[in-house]
Amino acid sequence: MALQALYNLHPLAVEDSLKDGQLPKVDIYGDQLFLIARTAQLDDGVIAYGQTAVFLGHSHIITVRQGSTRSHLPLRKHLEESPDLLGQGTDYVLHAVLDFIVDGYIPLVESLEEEVSAMEQHTLDAFLGRTEIARIFTLRRQLTRFGHILIPMEEVARKLAQTNLPCIDAEARHYFGDVLDHVRRVETMNTGLREVLTSVFEFSNLMEQQRTGAITRQLAAWAAILAVPTALAGIYGMNFEHMPELHSVYGYPAVMSVIAVICLTLYRRFRKTGWL
Repeated sequence: MALQALYNLHPLAVEDSLKDGQLPKVDIYGDQLFLIARTAQLDDGVIAYGQTAVFLGHSHIITVRQGSTRSHLPLRKHLEESPDLLGQGTDYVLHAVLDFIVDGYIPLVESLEEEVSAMEQHTLDAFLGRTEIARIFTLRRQLTRFGHILIPMEEVARKLAQTNLPCIDAEARHYFGDVLDHVRRVETMNTGLREVLTSVFEFSNLMEQQRTGAITRQLAAWAAILAVPTALAGIYGMNFEHMPELHSVYGYPAVMSVIAVICLTLYRRFRKTGWL
């Protein structure tokens, strides 16, 4: 490649820059740095990822972007309108690139926060259906994967802010420290969202168990009440000759009265204990 020969780029770094789906990292090749950062944005409710590889030298900075649909025109316009920033060196341009990438995480997380909050409120108002439960598990998987991106991104920002690296002067480290703070903030928000989703599912599960328990108690109470007339009717249906009050004129009303009294007593007791 022409750029590889012109700027003496390490072949391993060039190879990594062309492979998509890698984790964020910082590698040192002589007096040059090679970085990989991951972009992220929401695409129809799904977190879509891209990759930006950066070659940094004292007199050059080269970026290779893959998979990101987010326009970088605002970043380019900002840099072109800030000649003083460009004049401070390539490390300040690198900060602008990473800051742009990390700032793109915040709208993503905020949008998911709104969805999770709405889901949490829905759980308080009604039981979750199959669709809502499936969405909870989908979001948890996505946020877990996003966390796997944020952890190495935090490590990249930490190295740039706290480690002596080629092409990064001491003054520029303060700027990368700001990027580090932003990554940590997003990571905290991401962790909080996963915990809320777990709580929403557990709360919904507890509510469902409570409803099932209430229905079970009601069925058991009604079964106990209905067992009384069933048992007495079964006994009198055996057609034995010597049955209580069998030949009495008041035998039938007496048996029905006994059934009514027992059933009413059971009903009141179940109502008192909250089963009905």
